[in-house]
Amino acid sequence: MQRKLTTASAVLAAVLLATMGTALTAEASSSGPATLPVPAPSSSVAPAGSVAASDDIGPRGSVASPVEAPSAVPAPQIPTAPTGLRAPYLDGGGVLPSLDAGALREAISGLPNEKVTSALVKVSGTEGEWAGTSGVADVRTGRPVPAHGAFRIGSVSKVFTAAVVLQLVAEDKVDLGTSVQHYLPGLLPASYPDVSVRQLLNHTSGLPASEEGSGDAAWFVRHRFDHWTPQEVIASATKKDMDFAPGSQQSYNGTNYFVAGLLIEKATRESYAHEIDRRVLRPLGLHRTYVPDRRDVRLPGPHAHGYVRVDGRLVDITEQSPYSWAEGGLISTSADLTRFFTALYAGKVVPRPQLAEMFTVPDVAYSGKGNCRVPGDPHAGRACFSVGLTRTTWSNGVTAWGKSGAVPGYTTAVFATRDSRRVLAYSLTATGNQDGSELPYIVRLLAATFDPSLTEEARETGGAGRTGGAGETRGAEGAGRS
Repeated sequence: MQRKLTTASAVLAAVLLATMGTALTAEASSSGPATLPVPAPSSSVAPAGSVAASDDIGPRGSVASPVEAPSAVPAPQIPTAPTGLRAPYLDGGGVLPSLDAGALREAISGLPNEKVTSALVKVSGTEGEWAGTSGVADVRTGRPVPAHGAFRIGSVSKVFTAAVVLQLVAEDKVDLGTSVQHYLPGLLPASYPDVSVRQLLNHTSGLPASEEGSGDAAWFVRHRFDHWTPQEVIASATKKDMDFAPGSQQSYNGTNYFVAGLLIEKATRESYAHEIDRRVLRPLGLHRTYVPDRRDVRLPGPHAHGYVRVDGRLVDITEQSPYSWAEGGLISTSADLTRFFTALYAGKVVPRPQLAEMFTVPDVAYSGKGNCRVPGDPHAGRACFSVGLTRTTWSNGVTAWGKSGAVPGYTTAVFATRDSRRVLAYSLTATGNQDGSELPYIVRLLAATFDPSLTEEARETGGAGRTGGAGETRGAEGAGRS
């Protein structure tokens, strides 16, 4: 339902846990972007392997990171065990590894190159903090990556959407067991069976995917300013039959969250952007997060440029339509995302009775492509998406909840243990059109943060490892954003 760059995005999905200070110059103007040579690691724009980082690892509050200040939102008040001891309140009953500053530096070294031009990483939590950047913000000028830079967060937007719907449930304005057709009559075809709000949010709706915005990287460059309304995206999807009976299985599909955005507007009689701002952004002080209009192609404030590779050359596609809206259109920063997820897990965004829905995965098979099949995960092949979040358990028993997302030029994720002892937020400016070429960097980040064995297994399997399932493939949606 978004712009499809390649069906090989399933490769990346199988290994993911599963800004106007500087305006774009002529290379990304609407008159036709100029192409840029792909930088080699030895390029003069930045020394290979240079990483700007805070190396201080310690308990929260013991060291103030010079890269990004710790979140002002307090961590959940859950008893903690010393790092390296088994903590039964971790979902998988696993052992959270010590935070390894050297491994984190190594994880993002060697940038820029033809696959990834920059990385911005923030690790926080009660067990230590680390933040770093690598590569360049602009391959033309060699400008360094801003530590507080903004980026497009793709499907991480869904977590904001789900949180607001659950707030409405707590206010008795929406009922999770009531059908979408009840709240939005006429939106779905009369031939469709009832789809509950819960099924919408946890991807068991069976709704089909939209084909709006499909195309390869060259197509995207030509059409990156095109945009569609939520109603147009949903209408494109619902020309087809249902994929399966609601509630019978799970398949990740962004169509669900376009419908959820309209549900928010119907229940509140306000715009989706207004409700996200009023209910989440302002209360938490997320001053760098916002919902842009689908016609506003800018990325305001300090940021790293995004690129796609076309015929061996980079094309700057930082400016693009954020029409994916409630499904994937938000802009944020690592600090804002860390604050949001920490507050969310602590019950400070969604009341705890409704928050339980975000940590409840339906007991059905997963029928989509590329997700929910992590080797070693006891739930492999079963559903892994809850209301708004994704669950992944590694072989060391550590379970993380969070969300990944991607739009052309930007790959983003936030994952955390449920008690927020460890929170990882990152943004990579990947050039490979969601073909998984940024995978080695993601695997190393996850290994340094959650499961060190991932690095060795990635070597043995050629990069695949067993980190997947918490990311999401767009192949099942016919779409290029996730």
